[in-house]
Amino acid sequence: MGEKSKKGGQQEQGNKKNTPNVKVVFLGGVGEIGKNMTAIECGDNIIVIDAGSCFPNQEEMPGIDYIIPDFNYLQQNAKRVKGIIVTHGHEDHIGAIPYVLKEVNTPVYGSNLAIALIQHKITEHKLEGIKLKVVEEREVVTLGCFSVEFVRVTHSIAGAFAVAVTTPKGVIFHTGDFKIDHTPVDGRCVDFSRIAQIGENGVLLLLQESTNVEIDGYSMSERNVGKSLDNIFGQNIHKRLIVATFASNVHRIQQILNCALKYNRRVAFSGRSMENIVKITYAIKELKYPPNLLIDLDKIGSIPNDRVCILATGSQGEPESALSRMSTNEFKKVVIGKDDTVIIAASPIPGNQRSIYKVINNLSRKGADVIYHALTSIHVSGHACREELKMMMSLTKPKFFMPVHGEYRHLKLHAELASLMGISPANVEIPELGQVYDISKSGIKKQGTVPSGIVMLDSSLQESSEVLLRDRKLMSGDGFVIAIVNASSKSGELTAPPIIISRGIMLPESLVEDIKTELSVKFMANAGSEFVASEARNDIRKVCAKILFNKLKRRPMVIPITIES
Repeated sequence: MGEKSKKGGQQEQGNKKNTPNVKVVFLGGVGEIGKNMTAIECGDNIIVIDAGSCFPNQEEMPGIDYIIPDFNYLQQNAKRVKGIIVTHGHEDHIGAIPYVLKEVNTPVYGSNLAIALIQHKITEHKLEGIKLKVVEEREVVTLGCFSVEFVRVTHSIAGAFAVAVTTPKGVIFHTGDFKIDHTPVDGRCVDFSRIAQIGENGVLLLLQESTNVEIDGYSMSERNVGKSLDNIFGQNIHKRLIVATFASNVHRIQQILNCALKYNRRVAFSGRSMENIVKITYAIKELKYPPNLLIDLDKIGSIPNDRVCILATGSQGEPESALSRMSTNEFKKVVIGKDDTVIIAASPIPGNQRSIYKVINNLSRKGADVIYHALTSIHVSGHACREELKMMMSLTKPKFFMPVHGEYRHLKLHAELASLMGISPANVEIPELGQVYDISKSGIKKQGTVPSGIVMLDSSLQESSEVLLRDRKLMSGDGFVIAIVNASSKSGELTAPPIIISRGIMLPESLVEDIKTELSVKFMANAGSEFVASEARNDIRKVCAKILFNKLKRRPMVIPITIES
């Protein structure tokens, strides 16, 4: 069936009898934060909601830069995939799209901003022939036997949608990431009336994000941050201001630009992602400012410090970010001192606390005043708290409920919250990664599993294997030892003393001599027999590993090298 689009109203579900089963497959985003990807299928039709990435913990995954879902199931069924539906433009929802599109050529649907960000990725990956479709709120797109309606919600990025997927068995409503902000910066509130209509017409299954289910009450409005920023700008009129925030939070950036205009400051951007986002959002008119407001970072020395505001990346203490390099004197264009006030308009993502507090300490040592989340309200979450989650359940009135977008503790608490809201516990299911669920009015049933997990990518954007990751962990933990042996290809006798090189582990000179002696004895014992390089390297590895463990109780990686002469 070809693509069709119209505004308002859900598509007719048609005759539900004798129709194939509707299945929901979770390829990412459940039992974890990040790499969100959900597939809904019926017969020969599959649609995918989001295809995100996440950033690894470098202590656990050294050398890995990106993690995306294992989408092998979609590759195996590429001809059945009718489209990718994007709820919004955050990396944990769009980061994997270029990799998926390399293997599965299918249209992508999303808001103006989401599609603009995806287009940038497509260009970077040099992909051609990709169909990107901008949709408006309440627009309905028909994909195979599904119709998908895009419903406006508020989040920490513009152009966020919930999606109502009408299937032959009923409506599946996916909230995407959302909060209920009654005073959003762009004035576009949650489309409560449409959500309520969809709920009145009947929602079979609600898939709702779980990020802030642990937090009671309501999330604060983004406008609260604007008030705090205005106060800080007003209190620091004699200082240079440096503001670090998430590059994707366009509404936050807009409020910073508004404050700069009010207090007669020029704005310079620092950090590639910040520069890219500003360029993209300005082009599509999501971000508004007079062109003369901006100044190139190289030229900020030409105007007084109290007329400058630097908007930078690094709100999470990322080692290579602009703010982190400023804090360690590695950023030549900006030297931090007592005339600077640094505003970190973000709260630490779990796992990043140590990194960001290290940056704060370094900036403070240089004499800067540092204002961060613990001191004032300069960040609000983009995710719904418990009362907002309850409100969405009340509006949609689902028969069945599955919590998504959270670690297991979040999903469990969310399932309990659904029961408190009157959804029968028998109708609540905590999803598992890779699990296939059959959805119908009679219930939710498990129907086997599909391949799932992670794909690790390094800085060259090449896939890294578990073996390579294990080796990196080993080297980062116990270091490595290189043993170089020169031997005769004819007799196998040593033609020069062994060479031992160590990195990440200190080897006493006596231990190095012991290894050289043992290797010499080993090769002397084998002299006269046929020299086989692979066997020789295995012998080197065994000799070194045994001595190192016996003497040091450590297992560094041993890299044997043979040179035949």
